[in-house]
Amino acid sequence: MARLLTKDAVMEEKKATYSSIVFRFVDTQISRLEGFMLAVSVVLMAANTIAGVISRFVFNYSFSFTDELNSIFIILVTFSGISYAARQGRHIRMSAIFDTFPDWLRKGFTIIISAITAAVMFFLCYYAVEYIQTLMQRGRIMPALGIPIWWAYVWVPVGFFVTGVQYVLTVVKNLREKDIYLSTDMLDGYGDIDADIEV
Repeated sequence: MARLLTKDAVMEEKKATYSSIVFRFVDTQISRLEGFMLAVSVVLMAANTIAGVISRFVFNYSFSFTDELNSIFIILVTFSGISYAARQGRHIRMSAIFDTFPDWLRKGFTIIISAITAAVMFFLCYYAVEYIQTLMQRGRIMPALGIPIWWAYVWVPVGFFVTGVQYVLTVVKNLREKDIYLSTDMLDGYGDIDADIEV
């Protein structure tokens, strides 16, 4: 009987390891996609702006679509950036009082804050989808580009949803691990300040 329990325990451990590997792979691919989208969007926005400035001042001709295209890139950067920042634990935190708490209390607050933030992100995702449906029903288009205006807002609910998932994963990580995590990979803390100061 003891041998059977050992086999069961080994099987459960293998399943947990496999699910962890799959989760890590999917998480890494999403992170790469977010990073790629952010980089490409920023580069294309810069190129579009520079091309608009050159055409206006050198050739005395202004592209009509420059502003609309940049607004699409800004929305894309903003709402793919919030999930990327959540993954890296880079969102602004007001932690002056929080840092004075003992570890167990900080961990509890981190779990509660992450859970509430995830709920808010999913709530905003729901209303973003409703807003996009309203835009679709109205049938408005961008004058210069000639595309439906709701296309520009597709990344809003996607960004909110992925950010919500990141905060849910942060809650899970903090429930499973002993340390305090700001995200699935980012530990709470400021590192070794003295080592950074030394030359």
